[in-house]
Amino acid sequence: MRRQVAAWLGSGKFQACWSIGSRCASSASITLPEIDYTPPVYSGPSKEEVLRLREKYLNPAIFYHFKDPVMITDGHMQYLFDEKGRRYLDLFAGIVTVSVGHCHPRVNAAVIEQTNRLQHTTTIYLSNQIAEYAKELADKMPGNLKNVYFVNSGTEANELALLMARLYTGNYDMIALRNAYHGISESTLGALGLHTWKYNVPSGFGIHHAMNPEGYRGRFGTDVNEYVQDLQEVIQCSTSGSIAGFIAETIQGVGGAVPLLDGYLDQAYKVVREHGGVCIADEVQTGFGRTGTKYFGFENQGVIPDIVTMAKGIGNGLPLAAVVTTPDIANTLKRKLHFNTFGGNPVSSAAGRAVLKVIDEDKLQENSHIVGTYLLEKLSALADKHDIIGDVRGKGLMVGVELVKDRATKTPSVEETAHIFEKAKDMGVLLGKGGLFGNVFRIKPPMCISKQDVDYLIHVLDESMQSL
Repeated sequence: MRRQVAAWLGSGKFQACWSIGSRCASSASITLPEIDYTPPVYSGPSKEEVLRLREKYLNPAIFYHFKDPVMITDGHMQYLFDEKGRRYLDLFAGIVTVSVGHCHPRVNAAVIEQTNRLQHTTTIYLSNQIAEYAKELADKMPGNLKNVYFVNSGTEANELALLMARLYTGNYDMIALRNAYHGISESTLGALGLHTWKYNVPSGFGIHHAMNPEGYRGRFGTDVNEYVQDLQEVIQCSTSGSIAGFIAETIQGVGGAVPLLDGYLDQAYKVVREHGGVCIADEVQTGFGRTGTKYFGFENQGVIPDIVTMAKGIGNGLPLAAVVTTPDIANTLKRKLHFNTFGGNPVSSAAGRAVLKVIDEDKLQENSHIVGTYLLEKLSALADKHDIIGDVRGKGLMVGVELVKDRATKTPSVEETAHIFEKAKDMGVLLGKGGLFGNVFRIKPPMCISKQDVDYLIHVLDESMQSL
């Protein structure tokens, strides 16, 4: 039986061919866009040796992205390279973390300059980097969101946000959404709305889940009022009626790039505040221009939260995160001693400042809008050709493609998703994968991606779907 395979030709070139065994009957060359970059020759241990060391010494819970793991040794903007110099189009950005591009020269320069001067001190001393960075970040925020607390990860940021909400309101119960992801610490596990990440241990006492307002699989379809009513009922039936707060992503990332229905947050925030709570926007994945039309995801819904958490793209790969809130809420932490050893250290702060400048100077928010719109248009056209695509959704460069066996029943195409996922990798495209059933491609590349990259992606997806 004939099957379609992809053979790597080097320099980012691949050959798609119909083959019997290893022989090509006919072929057509397709290529990644040409770039003016050649990675240095890798001289470290072999892939096999690295795999052996990892399996022997790293925690076994750390999973591989592909059946045949890819070993990455170099990065350049939206591209990654393996130990043999093979180039890949990175459409997952280190799990939505590389915002302005791998090894962006101006970010690298800022990190190197600060490292050569002072690598680490803490907030018990004065440092210009963290102080100037806090102002520059606060200047990007609307309303009275002017107080910044730097930490190291999104989980840390969300955990601190939950603490602040409870301290400020004097209430304990929190509301999260089904299908949500806010981290995997003991506290944030409770806010998770996906069983695939939850251990069978007590966690998240006092956190309750409302229906996530999504149009594709949501219980109430596109009826925003029904989802708001469900939120109201959760508060009335599962809490004392007085709550500490509500936390939500504006586009649920790990849950499969699921945008909240337009108009939901405005009504939800009103309900939450009527019951004494504060509103927390988890911008760990949607922040810093990724949605294209606005700098932060919540701005697309026309709301101003009381607390905003951010991480991942904030540092372009460095361990950096932040909680931004109002001065009144921030003051609650003064009741006791509170400290973070590494949060906002000089090197991470220098990187964060450089990221803000690059986003503006390289017009990456605008690029996210232009290329993201083009991407959604091309994916929608691909859906017209392939019935396996059940839904194309997202905003800017935060996009999800859900695969189903049948568009009417919406039965998840788990095996088919895995097949296309692996085949795309063989053709030089690294996708993300998520959703409760693992049947959603998460397309969230560095924001410097081009329309030519999108064209290559569409070609690869088309070829891969035809091979099913």
